[in-house]
Amino acid sequence: MSSPEIASLSWGQMKVKGCSTTYKDCKVWPGGSRTWDWRETGTNHSPGVQPADLEEVVKKGVKTMVIGRGMSEALQVPASTVEYLKSNGIEVLVLQTEKAVAEYNALAARGVKVGGVFHSTC
Repeated sequence: MSSPEIASLSWGQMKVKGCSTTYKDCKVWPGGSRTWDWRETGTNHSPGVQPADLEEVVKKGVKTMVIGRGMSEALQVPASTVEYLKSNGIEVLVLQTEKAVAEYNALAARGVKVGGVFHSTC
């Protein structure tokens, strides 16, 4: 099962190929995607992305995780979150969201089992 391409990204809006939903923030993995609702884990810009935000995607068997920090990189990614992924044998890329989407799409096109969480505003 391949990771779906992110078809478009603009401020506050993301579209995933094969999905009719427009996301503000989203999670993607081989075979699927859904809204990334920060309220589920109490995530805020600081301290930022928590392991709990990534567990669902990790469980899908990804080998690489791409984290989009927002258009202005306001979303933090603590070292503990990066360590959580590395301890699960997952390569981690933390980038500004436009760069993160480009990298994610390139990996997906090469058939890498890639997952991602993307913040589409600040």
